Amino acid sequence: MSWLDRFSRTKVSGLFRKSDIPEDLWEKCTNCEQMIFHRDLTLNMRVCTHCGFHMHLPPKERFSSLFDDAEFSSMDLPKAPLDPLKFKDRKRYTDRLKEARSSEHKHTDALEVAHGKIGGQEVVVAAFDFSFLGGSMGVAVGNGLINAGKLARELKSPLVVIPSSGGARMQEGALSLMQMARTTVAVDDFKADGLPYIVIFSNPTTGGVTASFAMLGDIAIAEPGAVIGFAGQRVIEETIRQKLPDGFQRSEYLLDHGMVDMVIHRKDLREMLSRIVGILMHNNQDNIKPAGNPTVVGST
Repeated sequence: MSWLDRFSRTKVSGLFRKSDIPEDLWEKCTNCEQMIFHRDLTLNMRVCTHCGFHMHLPPKERFSSLFDDAEFSSMDLPKAPLDPLKFKDRKRYTDRLKEARSSEHKHTDALEVAHGKIGGQEVVVAAFDFSFLGGSMGVAVGNGLINAGKLARELKSPLVVIPSSGGARMQEGALSLMQMARTTVAVDDFKADGLPYIVIFSNPTTGGVTASFAMLGDIAIAEPGAVIGFAGQRVIEETIRQKLPDGFQRSEYLLDHGMVDMVIHRKDLREMLSRIVGILMHNNQDNIKPAGNPTVVGST
C-alpha cells in the first residue's frame, strides 16, 4: 500500500481547502487582460502596471489621491425617490438598487461629494462611481451635482467634477433626461459667481453626461485612454457607414482636436489641480461674488 492510499479522500481534500486562497489576490486589466497583483494595483492608483490603462477608481480612493494629506469631509446627499416609474426589465429597478447598494463600496448612488484642501485651497469634488449601475445619471445624481455646486458657492471654492458614466439611467426614463437640463443650469449658476469649474474625464464618459455638465468645464482635463463621447463608436459607424479613425473618442484624440485642454496621468492630477486652482483663484478674486445661503435640493 502506497503512502497516498493511507489518506482518506477527505484528508487529501482538506489539504487544499478553497478557503485558504483569497479571492481578491489578482485582478485582470480590462484593456490588456493581464493579471495584476491586487496590492500592486492599489499602490499604482489602479493604473495597469503592464499597459498603463487607467482602470475605474472608487470615489473614496479618488478623494484620498486628490486632497492634501488624504483629508476630506464627505457631503451627505439628499435621498431621491426610490423607483418613481415602478420600472422592471429582467429585474425590478428596486432590486438593482439594492444589489448596487449592498456591493463592496456601499454607496447610496453613483455620485459622491467631498470637500477639502488641494494645494491649501478649499475645493469641492464630485466623483462618479462606475461600479454603481455604470455610473448612470438619475435623479439622485442630479441632486448630488446641484448640491455640490451650492456647497462650492457657499465655500467660495472651485468645483471639480470627475465623471465616469454610461449616461442617463434608463430605469428613470424622462426623469433621468431632465437631469441634463438641471445640471446644465446648475453649472451656469455656479459659473455666474465667478468660480472655477473643472472637469476631469475618466473612462468612460458618454451619453447624457457628456451632453450636459461634463462638456461645460472652464478647464477640461482627461485621464489617458479615456473614452469620451455621446454615442458609441459602433453606433456611429453603422449610422454613417464609414470606418472611424483609430483612437476615435479617446482622450488623446480629443486633445489633438481641441475638445480637451490636457491629458494628465492619474499620479500627476493632484499637482496639476493644485496649480490650476491656485492660478484661477488668485487671478479671479475680484470677480467672485459673495454667496448667499444655499438650499439643499432634494426634488426632481
